[in-house]
Amino acid sequence: MGNHTTVTTFILWGFSSFPELQNLLFTVILLSHVTILIANASIMVAIKLNHSLHTPMYFFLFALSFSETCTTMVILPRMLVDLLSESKAISLPECATQMFFFFGLAANNCFIMAAMSYDRYTAIHSPLHYHIFMTQKVCFQLMVASCVVGFLCSLGITFTIFNLSFCDSNNIQHFFCDISPVVHLACDYTAHHAMIIFILSAFVLVGSFVLIVISYVFIVLLAVKMPSVQGRYKAFSTCSSHLTVVSLHYGFACFVYLIPKNNESFSEDMLMAVTYTVLTPLLNPIVYSLRNKEMQTALRKVLDSVNKILPCLAKKKKKKKKKKPEHLKTTIEHLEQ
Repeated sequence: MGNHTTVTTFILWGFSSFPELQNLLFTVILLSHVTILIANASIMVAIKLNHSLHTPMYFFLFALSFSETCTTMVILPRMLVDLLSESKAISLPECATQMFFFFGLAANNCFIMAAMSYDRYTAIHSPLHYHIFMTQKVCFQLMVASCVVGFLCSLGITFTIFNLSFCDSNNIQHFFCDISPVVHLACDYTAHHAMIIFILSAFVLVGSFVLIVISYVFIVLLAVKMPSVQGRYKAFSTCSSHLTVVSLHYGFACFVYLIPKNNESFSEDMLMAVTYTVLTPLLNPIVYSLRNKEMQTALRKVLDSVNKILPCLAKKKKKKKKKKPEHLKTTIEHLEQ
């Protein structure tokens, strides 16, 4: 990589064009980041502590929440630092690492959502044999496959981009090392490289989306054949949260990574990037908690447990404060004698 590169440091220009909004953006993004961490952590804790949620559907939801939390950790902390600092420099290895982990985790999210759609199809198609088909081993294998395929695709994209020569401008018109802003700084970027990146991106986005669509086509066909209206309603209600999250995720991601870009569209891409790095991870736990009664019940139990623990901790602290030291008690007893 170093043999081909003359530029060793990039500048993440990001929101530098709006200096008057830096403090406001920092506050909004910091609050969003904290909310994302709390919301996703709450879902993971609720699933972990409630045995009634130890099912394949919630196993994948736990994995999705964890993966999305990691995705935001790759981007947002660095973004917050850059909003406050004058130097927005990022070295070439740091940029490559950020890109690798971001796209690896983002691709992992896509394949987890595909696994979730297959899980929903299996639950509706074979409710009596559901636990036979979707065993813990099968769920774990699907999870590992999602992670491995996602990071392999990310490795291919990252290797292709950072094997190019960067010898002109080093200003990345973005708040993180995204594909389009980085490749437009390369001197030897050709149609061959563009094709490799497009194929890998399309494999992740289109490939996982096709799997989701196929699952839902079969779900709709099964629901239509159900004799009772209540059965159809139950079938669609179990998929509503997942469909909402899929629509948000793929809508923004496909616009950014599958539509050809030019230098003038980077500002639009940056705004769209805010939606899938901040808004989508923020909305996902909200969607699943608002539209899922089991999750609402589990979250209430977690909150009740926290509310019970806090007063107990406060009482223990008060007791510790009131407790007299041993040497003082000995002195008082001696005086009384």
